[in-house]
Amino acid sequence: METTFLFVMVLGLLFLGVPVAISLGLSSVLTIALFSSDSMSSVALQLFTASQNYTLLAIPFFILASAFMSTGGVARRIIHFAIATIGHFRGGLAMASVFACMMFAALSGSSPATVVAIGTIAIAGMRQVGYSKEFAAGIIANAGTLGILIPPSIVMVVYAAATNVSVGRMFLAGIIPGVVAGLMLMIAIYIQARRKNLPAEEWKGFGEVIAGGKEAGWGLFLIVIILGGIYGGVFTPTEAAAVAAVYAAFVALFIYRDMGPLKEKAWTEPTDSRRAVVGFKALVYALAFFFVWMMLSFFAFAEAGEGSFSSRALIGLVCAALILIAYPLWRAEGGAAAVPGTLGAGLPVWGRNLGQVGRHFFGALFHADTHKVLVDAGKTTVMLMFIIVNALLFAHVLTSERIPDAIAAMMLDYGFNWFTFLIAVNILLLIGGQFMEPSGLLLIVAPVVFPIAMELGVDPIHLGIIMVVNMEIGMITPPIGLNLFVTSGITGMSLIQVVRAAMPFVGVLFIFLLLVTYVPWLSTAVPTALMGPEIITNR
Repeated sequence: METTFLFVMVLGLLFLGVPVAISLGLSSVLTIALFSSDSMSSVALQLFTASQNYTLLAIPFFILASAFMSTGGVARRIIHFAIATIGHFRGGLAMASVFACMMFAALSGSSPATVVAIGTIAIAGMRQVGYSKEFAAGIIANAGTLGILIPPSIVMVVYAAATNVSVGRMFLAGIIPGVVAGLMLMIAIYIQARRKNLPAEEWKGFGEVIAGGKEAGWGLFLIVIILGGIYGGVFTPTEAAAVAAVYAAFVALFIYRDMGPLKEKAWTEPTDSRRAVVGFKALVYALAFFFVWMMLSFFAFAEAGEGSFSSRALIGLVCAALILIAYPLWRAEGGAAAVPGTLGAGLPVWGRNLGQVGRHFFGALFHADTHKVLVDAGKTTVMLMFIIVNALLFAHVLTSERIPDAIAAMMLDYGFNWFTFLIAVNILLLIGGQFMEPSGLLLIVAPVVFPIAMELGVDPIHLGIIMVVNMEIGMITPPIGLNLFVTSGITGMSLIQVVRAAMPFVGVLFIFLLLVTYVPWLSTAVPTALMGPEIITNR
């Protein structure tokens, strides 16, 4: 009786338009009050325990890092790099848009943020060179879904919190599926491009690729900080998220200068001599190399306890000194004798920029742009955390009433095995994904299907990736596909037009779902290789 009441209440409230968090929390409280032998004090205890979940602390920091990185400048630099890399293929601009979405997904962890940041620039660019508006919109709507599959992913953190699996394993598990999904979309675009004779960009050489990489490098290095720190044993995922938020704010405000008091103030000015610019860049490249080397070597050797700070610093300083000599020799005139003078000419440029950063540092922290980013991130965090806390209360009711055990016993009695169980999970999630936001749906379904999956021998990390891929498809299927609404908003197209544009590529993601579901190796190979086999306990 209590099982029927609980699920009827949840579904009934959802169909009446009650917010997901209220539906889950109210249904859980009423079930405990009317049917359960559990005390009502358990509600307060569960809410308090859920709010103290250390893993969930990563979510607000990842949201904040995403908000800072979702500025137009970061997306524009990533798109430039992607076009320089693969834009010369037939349909290359569309393929580069997918590649850009993959890279931005590794920064933001959010599908809507990926669609907005990349789509606003990429769709306009595709339209200018002859792509139809529908084709461009369909590509971005689908490629944007990679935001929750390629690590770091907020949805993966939510799944890890709901099922008590490792966030690090989930992030590793998303690498191969994320790359495969991106490649499948690119192959589909290439086939369409050959059939429709879509244009290709001019190949501008490896120099353009290197230049694009340098522009996007500060943003893309965030991926190295997050993943390198976690798997180098330096950070927990939560600590990595906090470091990522600080780094993203620093890059957006003081390096890229896409926001804040230094917005649109270039590092070099037209009045600076060529010699001064070369000297300034030589110092920038040397310091950047030293910074990157110290971080990467720390990530590589910290867990093993190898490599003292002094030895790593000595290697970094020698390489940085070589850069300081080699770059002026390459770019400036006068040979080796002019190198000290070239470096000295760059010091005033350094002094001007450091002075700007120093004068505006505290002003940048309280600037209107920073305030807007913090408020937007705060709103998103409060909304998501309210859903999560109520969903964990819902999971507590399921566990205390042994509802998953009863469903598992029933499925086993009907002859379900792992193969047919995964079919049922996919169907359930595909239907649910059409009506609910990903995190809310995952938090409802995961506590139910997770114990059943363990009973049937399904790897918990594999199950998590299957659920994330289903959430991807749910974001581009009507009537509540969030990416469809976002794409409609940035293109001015009607929702029906966006749905029609996205449908051909949704078929690719369905094929990808089947591949992920029945080839567990795609999800488990990397985490098993780097972290050993998953130890499944009685959860």
